[in-house]
Amino acid sequence: MNKERIATSLPGVPVLIGLLIVSLAFVLGSFWYLPALFPAEEVGFAQLIGILLYLLVLTLIVLGYVGLTPVNPNEARALVLFGRYRGTVREQGLAWVNPLTLRPKISVRVRNFETSKIKVNDHDGNPIEIAAVVVWKVTDTAEALFEVDDYENFVAVQAESALRNLATSHPYDAHQEGDVALRSNPVEVSDQLRTEIQDRLEKAGVQVIEARISHLAYAPEIANAMLRRQQANAVIAARSRIVEGAVGMVEMALDQLSEKHVVQLDEERKAQMVSNLLVVLCSEHETQPVLNTGTLYA
Repeated sequence: MNKERIATSLPGVPVLIGLLIVSLAFVLGSFWYLPALFPAEEVGFAQLIGILLYLLVLTLIVLGYVGLTPVNPNEARALVLFGRYRGTVREQGLAWVNPLTLRPKISVRVRNFETSKIKVNDHDGNPIEIAAVVVWKVTDTAEALFEVDDYENFVAVQAESALRNLATSHPYDAHQEGDVALRSNPVEVSDQLRTEIQDRLEKAGVQVIEARISHLAYAPEIANAMLRRQQANAVIAARSRIVEGAVGMVEMALDQLSEKHVVQLDEERKAQMVSNLLVVLCSEHETQPVLNTGTLYA
C-alpha cells in the first residue's frame, strides 16, 4: 500500500528570483550571442552546436519555471514521476519540485455531506426512512489518491452502506429498558455510526470526524399506524403514572386519618373512601359530589 511521505522540494521564492535573473541574462545575452553565432551566410558544424546549446539553455529555463508549484492552505500536492509516487508537498506557499512530475491537487480541508434518505427495515422489520450527516477529511493523500478509484465517491457509498447496516441492527423505538434504539439513543447511535464508517474508510486515508443521524421517520405506509401506537403508549404511561400517584395519595390520607384519630373507619368504609378518592384523582372530567343523607348501611 502507498503511504504518504514528505516529498523533496525546494523553496519556490528563491528559485523564482534566480530564474528571473537567469532569464534576464539570457535575453540580454541573446542580443550578443545570436549575431556572433552567424557571422557568415553558411551555417557550419560550430554554428549547429551553438544553436543546440542555445536551445538547451532555453529549455532548462522553461523547465525551471514549470517546476514552480503553488500549494494553497489546506491543500496538498502529490508528486508522481513516471508512474511512481514520490511524496507529497503539504507546506503552503511556493515550492519548486521536479518539473517532470505530475502534481495532482488534493484538498485536506474538513468536508461534510448528507446522505440521501434511504428506506430500510429496522431491527423489528418496520420500514423506516433514515439519513445521516458525515464530517470527514483526508489524512493520507497517497491512500486517498492511489488505493481507491474515487475517494469522494468511496466515502459517499461506504457511508450509506454503514448507515443501512446500523438501521437494521437497532429498533426504531426501545421496547425494553437498556435497549439501544435509533430514536431514543442518539449519542450511542452516532458513535457507533462514526466507528463503522471509519472502519470502512481506513484504507482510503480518510478520517471521520463526526457522523450523526439527520433524518429519522417511519415510512409513509406505516407512519399513521405507528403514530397511533406511540399515542397509545403515551396514554398508558400517563395513566400508570396517575394511578401510581393516586394510590400513594389514598394511602397517605388513610394513614393520616388513622394517626390523628379524625374518624374511625371500618373496612367497608375504607373501601368506599378509597373508591371515591380514586374516582376523583383518576377521572379525566370534573367530579360531581353526591351528598349522602343517610348511612352506608341504610
